[in-house]
Amino acid sequence: MASRRTDVRKDYQAVPLPIWMETMAGVEMLYLRVSPVYWGFGVPHGDGSAVVVVPGFLLTDLYLTEFRNWLRRIGYRPYGSGIPINAECPNILIKQHLVETVETAYRETGRKVHVIGHSLGGVLARAIASQMPERVASVITLGAPFRGVSVHPWILSAVNLVRGQIRNRNSEGVLSACYTGACTCRFLESLVVNLPRSVRRTAVYTKSDGIVDWKVCMTGRKANDFEVSGSHIGLVFNPMVYDLVAHRLAGKQRD
Repeated sequence: MASRRTDVRKDYQAVPLPIWMETMAGVEMLYLRVSPVYWGFGVPHGDGSAVVVVPGFLLTDLYLTEFRNWLRRIGYRPYGSGIPINAECPNILIKQHLVETVETAYRETGRKVHVIGHSLGGVLARAIASQMPERVASVITLGAPFRGVSVHPWILSAVNLVRGQIRNRNSEGVLSACYTGACTCRFLESLVVNLPRSVRRTAVYTKSDGIVDWKVCMTGRKANDFEVSGSHIGLVFNPMVYDLVAHRLAGKQRD
């Protein structure tokens, strides 16, 4: 049966957010190192499945190295996204990088792949899961605005700058509304289609997010939405997130 469409996307908008909270990311990084979860204690371990990790806006796979190393320690086979920098038309990033990465991970492990995305990377993660459900076992988003881009004014300014660069760089290769909520490419179309039941989904958000409005980071289903304390940037260094991810990857509930 075809996936049911659900029009949940909103227009891009700037909203007042406590961006000063993002300074707490450094504290979260320090706390992570002394957490038993970081060393693999007290969490379910993996079965060798592949986990593709996708970076956020304007970032590369490099800052997710710590996260991938942890996934390896608890028994998974982590993969970088292969995206040089997340500052390109999402449709191009998916077609030129993510599809190949997911296919490689599937082929090398012989089983369905888990995809985890931080911020805009989570939007890409949901899109690839929608487009390749036969290859994806689950998708986990960390502070990902997949219901619409409602962000701090500084971030929206950066988005608009990147949009202009994308148009200049790709000329006629992208749609006129690229990098806006009005775009009609396959990337945005995949975000208004419910993921198949075969793809387990998890949406992690924090109400103290200083970058993205937490309300656009939720599926609207209690079974899939999980709140943690902390900053937006710190979601990939947050011990509570690590504990949650370990349980969700293993298909288990936390005690």
